[in-house]
Amino acid sequence: MINSGDTAFVLLSAALVALMTPGLAFFYGGLVKRKHVLTIMMQSFIAMGLISFFWLLFSFSLAFGGDVGSVIGNFDYALLRNVGMEPVEGFGDIPFYAFFAFQMMFAIIAPALMTGAFVDRMRFKAYLIFLVLWSILVYAPIAHWVWGGGFMSDWGALDFAGGLVIHISAGFGALASIFVLGKRRHSNHEFHNLPYVALGTALLWFGWFGFNSGSALGANAQAALAFVNTDIAASAAMVGWLFLSWFHSGKPSMVGALTGAIAGLVAVTPAAGFVEPWSALIIGLVASIVCYYAVQFRIRTKWDDALDVWAVHGMGGVVGAILTGVFAVERLGGTSGLIEGSGAAFLANFYSTIVAGSFAFIMTYLILKFIGLFMNLKISVYELEQGLDKAMHGEDAYDF
Repeated sequence: MINSGDTAFVLLSAALVALMTPGLAFFYGGLVKRKHVLTIMMQSFIAMGLISFFWLLFSFSLAFGGDVGSVIGNFDYALLRNVGMEPVEGFGDIPFYAFFAFQMMFAIIAPALMTGAFVDRMRFKAYLIFLVLWSILVYAPIAHWVWGGGFMSDWGALDFAGGLVIHISAGFGALASIFVLGKRRHSNHEFHNLPYVALGTALLWFGWFGFNSGSALGANAQAALAFVNTDIAASAAMVGWLFLSWFHSGKPSMVGALTGAIAGLVAVTPAAGFVEPWSALIIGLVASIVCYYAVQFRIRTKWDDALDVWAVHGMGGVVGAILTGVFAVERLGGTSGLIEGSGAAFLANFYSTIVAGSFAFIMTYLILKFIGLFMNLKISVYELEQGLDKAMHGEDAYDF
């Protein structure tokens, strides 16, 4: 029996998650040079079209189809075969179409997150091929392992809304990309439009309520808990990062505060429906510290992760996944964490974090190397100096 209230809630949540990808485009767009802004924004927007196409063809089925060896789904749902207006057991009291749409928005934003790592380096044609291969070979398998009945689900891993599936996979995939593509020719930061960054953060924060609450797959108490925890963790991390960067640089940075909020949102994602609000506060504060010092570590090692995707999404996802295993409360819908005297969920999330991060890193590295056998991945010096917007797309963001 379809629950109309739950259906409306999940569809609204899907729309909120869809808004996050344009939000990401503005967030990243504000952090790059003026002559490259359309290029980075295009990488987010094109993901909305391209990933949707392959999600319909077979990626959804690979993630959520019948289990094959606890590793991947089968093709039962390819081209939406057996996906329709009726609910399916295990996917809520909503039309299966609604679940498909909600998960499609997750699949879109996951690879788009990585674009902040290889700013000013990857050619658009190579990016399109990478986008497709990564979504099929990295995202779909990990989604199946955690949510589709795969081996991480058998281990008892807890991931309410995508810490393992989305943020760890994108964060460690981003780390691999910088080793393949190398450093930018000019790696000095020129934030061309900080109001864009603020707008992007606002859209991401707003959409994240659908991201986390919608993962309850119904308008219920767990969705309300996830909503509250989402805001608390983001707020705590924003304040924590603000004061850390203020102490370090001597000035309260707006970019720092906004980046901290994103780190908190990332970290609470796997925990949102499984922990008490006071735990979400701790998760946000810990994320601000770990992610901030991950950025400092990245700077010292001279890794050219331009917009700190690994530090914020990768390490934020690690913090969230590990602390979910610490603070999970059984009566809230998960299983008992360390705080309730059980180490099973903690160990499951710990091992899953290692496996998911390693798999995403290795596969991303191999995918980029494979593409590089057939075409040039990197942007030329001439194109970079001309401006990628003009060189790649024949357009300018601003006409002065």
